[in-house]
Amino acid sequence: MPEIKVGLIGGSGLAQALSAQTDGVRHDVDTPFGKPSDAIVETKWAGLPVYFLSRHGPGHLLNPSQVPYQANIFALKKLGCTHIIASGAVGSLREEYKPRDLVIADQVIDKTHRRAGTFYQNAAVHVEFAEPFCPVLRRILLEAGKSGDKPADSPFQVHDRGCYVAMEGPAFSTRAESLMHRMWGGDLIGMTAMPEAKLAREAEMSYALIALVTDYDCWRTIAALSDTTKPPVDPFSLLKEIIGNLEAASNNAIGLMQRAVELMAGRTEELIHCPAHHALKLAIWSDKAKMDPAEVQRLAPLWMKYFE
Repeated sequence: MPEIKVGLIGGSGLAQALSAQTDGVRHDVDTPFGKPSDAIVETKWAGLPVYFLSRHGPGHLLNPSQVPYQANIFALKKLGCTHIIASGAVGSLREEYKPRDLVIADQVIDKTHRRAGTFYQNAAVHVEFAEPFCPVLRRILLEAGKSGDKPADSPFQVHDRGCYVAMEGPAFSTRAESLMHRMWGGDLIGMTAMPEAKLAREAEMSYALIALVTDYDCWRTIAALSDTTKPPVDPFSLLKEIIGNLEAASNNAIGLMQRAVELMAGRTEELIHCPAHHALKLAIWSDKAKMDPAEVQRLAPLWMKYFE
């Protein structure tokens, strides 16, 4: 039975909080796509090997468009990761998704346009991506969300679905764009789920996302602007509130991740049958006999089993 190894990708807020709690072996990994955002720290949770990566690097110097997504996913694959639980801060496009809530996203609308979205620039590889997040990992995260020890009257919730709109950034949306995203069916707006989720699928790794709600996106300010009975919002106070929401959501997410890994430790039989682990089986359309052997070897950790 293949060994289950879990990659944890920390986004804004959670990366710093999780780094402070994670000690272990640091792996400085080289990939055909350069270095990942940071060294990957190997440790164990509930007896399972866990590999932590800070998406934005030390000091949060990499903005969403500069994150080396290809190198990050390739490095986790090279270390043997089979599953990835990622996190990311988001704005809410729906009243019911409140600041400090966690959302186990189930769909994505990709608006990014400046990022390399595939490992296979020199081959015709078309992965199935109708369900962008692993259903097995999502079930475990949702179960972990219900089994937490938070009080019954806790102000935050774990939502069982949400459509994530991935925008390029680094600027936030205009109000017209925010309203458009709502009309499209978006529930959350963020900048990092893509191409991360797509690359994980190309690498045959199960991937699920915990979205950390920090605030309402700017669609909601229309009501505030029309209410002349309330004083104008102080931007410094608003930023302080958002940072506080991010810190609270990050702590909530760490607890959720830990409970999920505990559940995963007892579900290895279920986890080895995640559909993403066979994503390339029917996806390589190029004639393998005519492919450059050097290119096949360059990407060996991703697809070599289909050339043997």
